Amino acid sequence: MTALFPNYQRFNFEIISGQGVTLTDETGKKYLDLTSGIGVCNLGYNHPIIKQAVQKQLDLVWHTSNLYQSSLQEKVATALIQGTDKKVFFCNSGTEANEAALKLARKATGKTKILAFDHSFHGRTYGALSATDNSAIKAGFGPLVPDFEFAKYNDFASLNAITTDLAAVILEVIQGEGGLVAADGKWLKAVEKKCHENGVLLIIDEVQTGMGRTGKLFSYQLFDLDPDIMTLAKGLANGIPVGAMIGKEKLAAAFGPGSHGSTFGGNPLAMASAAEVLQIMDQKFLDNVTQKADFCWYYLQKEIAVLPMVEAITGHGLMIGIHLDPKIPVGQVIAQLQQAGVLTLSSRGNTLRLLPPLVITGSEIMTGINQIKQVLEQMTVLK
Repeated sequence: MTALFPNYQRFNFEIISGQGVTLTDETGKKYLDLTSGIGVCNLGYNHPIIKQAVQKQLDLVWHTSNLYQSSLQEKVATALIQGTDKKVFFCNSGTEANEAALKLARKATGKTKILAFDHSFHGRTYGALSATDNSAIKAGFGPLVPDFEFAKYNDFASLNAITTDLAAVILEVIQGEGGLVAADGKWLKAVEKKCHENGVLLIIDEVQTGMGRTGKLFSYQLFDLDPDIMTLAKGLANGIPVGAMIGKEKLAAAFGPGSHGSTFGGNPLAMASAAEVLQIMDQKFLDNVTQKADFCWYYLQKEIAVLPMVEAITGHGLMIGIHLDPKIPVGQVIAQLQQAGVLTLSSRGNTLRLLPPLVITGSEIMTGINQIKQVLEQMTVLK
């Protein structure tokens, strides 16, 4: 008997500790974690620098109201904007960051229509859910927020939907929940150009793709994009709840005092962690992520892509989707991998999703790939 709502389909074990990329359950069993807590603990578990920073702040104060100045928020915001003419709003999650972005877009433009894309995922609160193209998670919650429209992702014909009556276009550079589908760079640039030509704000959702996941601090930097608004969460504080909305200076007047807020947004513990995360993720660290990703993709293509039940491997950097034959249910693969001591995720389209901590080593990558190969080959026998 549980006192919890049954909205999560939980596995039948509990994680009680972690170190690096290894997690331990209540029985003492250890797992190689290829999930990062769904893209959150990018620096792994029990990171000594992060732990020390949070402990130091815990001994000072762990909550103050946003009615007071915050040098920690200023420090993190300055690191996030990277010398550009932008402003930052802190909240507690990716959903909250997207809610803030949608509100800002409507208020700043005076328009209401928002264009999103098929198979998108931007969150579960009403505004973010309205921008999400997933009928299953919308069921029973209508009516949703009006004036949201959808076009086909990665399709140049979708450019025709970007017209002057839109307040904003919101998109992910790689659709995480939508099947690890990476956008075509030329399409992204065309979307950006059409937005700017028509006075439409471009919102890029970096909740899952940001914080080094693709070898860049933000994935839009892979394509030299210039979004008007960007949203961030997950890996920003390595497991301490935090979200951020980053927007161009020209939009600041629309978010004046009293326009939007968050009781816990930008709290001292999250900011202490985020400040250290951003300092660790310097260019050397990001270059190292790219090298690991290249190594990982080489062996994914060599060992996994050639298996008969694998239809495709998509994604970018250390954000990977292994698309399986429908006859090999991804849920069964995940369960078998858990028994073998490897934690993985799923995504749309019977896809095995890998989001390993960015601190994973080459030997740990190979351990994961070899276990995945072994389990998939066993599943072929069961097929």
